[in-house]
Amino acid sequence: MPLGRPGVGIGVNVVGIAVLVGTLALATVVGLVLRARDGRVRAGGTASGGWALAGAPPAGDDRVLLLQLSSPVCAPCRQTAGVLGRLSARTPGVVHREVDVADRPDVARELGVMRTPTVVAFDRAGTELGRISGVPRVAELEAVLAPELDRT
Repeated sequence: MPLGRPGVGIGVNVVGIAVLVGTLALATVVGLVLRARDGRVRAGGTASGGWALAGAPPAGDDRVLLLQLSSPVCAPCRQTAGVLGRLSARTPGVVHREVDVADRPDVARELGVMRTPTVVAFDRAGTELGRISGVPRVAELEAVLAPELDRT
């Protein structure tokens, strides 16, 4: 005995499979784009007042502030803190400050940050040099900071 009318169930299965394949393809493309952008420095931001947002003015030889916005449950935030801590320890003039967005949502709002970790680099005057979402690519970050650090 047939389970249904002939040909009715076949069209539904083909449409369902087509939707599934399309959804998987779209998700793959979005994932690849996000992964390619993760950790890259994006220049041209318009934020200012970075040192004030960090809660401290620049000291004597401080040239660049790396302001990291983190959250307590963010595993990449811990990795980012390590990368930036090592970079600031070996690079004179670079200061790393971490802000917990759970405690200071005003900073995230002011900078337009939607995910953690995000790092915003500021010059001595507090003007944005660039920003990074995700764990920074150190060589790329150093290249962006070099002109600011080479100024006398």
